[in-house]
Amino acid sequence: MPGTFGTLWGVPLAWAVSGLAPLWQLLAIVAVTAVSIPIAGRASTALGRPDPSSIVIDEICGYLVGIFLLPFTAFNAILVFILFRFFDIVKPWPVSLLDRKVKGGAGVVLDDIAAGIYTSIAAHLVIRYLNH
Repeated sequence: MPGTFGTLWGVPLAWAVSGLAPLWQLLAIVAVTAVSIPIAGRASTALGRPDPSSIVIDEICGYLVGIFLLPFTAFNAILVFILFRFFDIVKPWPVSLLDRKVKGGAGVVLDDIAAGIYTSIAAHLVIRYLNH
């Protein structure tokens, strides 16, 4: 459940950057990710576990990636939330590979970035299908 609640923190942040031009949105995602990797690394070291569920900053990064280039609407926010949680839990390849092989803060965050990429692709396809 911490991952689900952690993802919720990504929703207001996504809303906050949604009015920015795509380049600025991308820079915001890069900045949040760049800050998240060392924070997640320090937290996992302090907690003595490689990817403790209490670290949720990675879910925020993944959600931001998932909603990137989509208009921020209630439907899109919920769709991306559901799809991101699905891909974050199921961890299809290469998400699972990143989860197993990459260590430290990068390992905590990068699998969620990959799940966010899957989310973005799936969300764009669903929205395209619904609009046709």
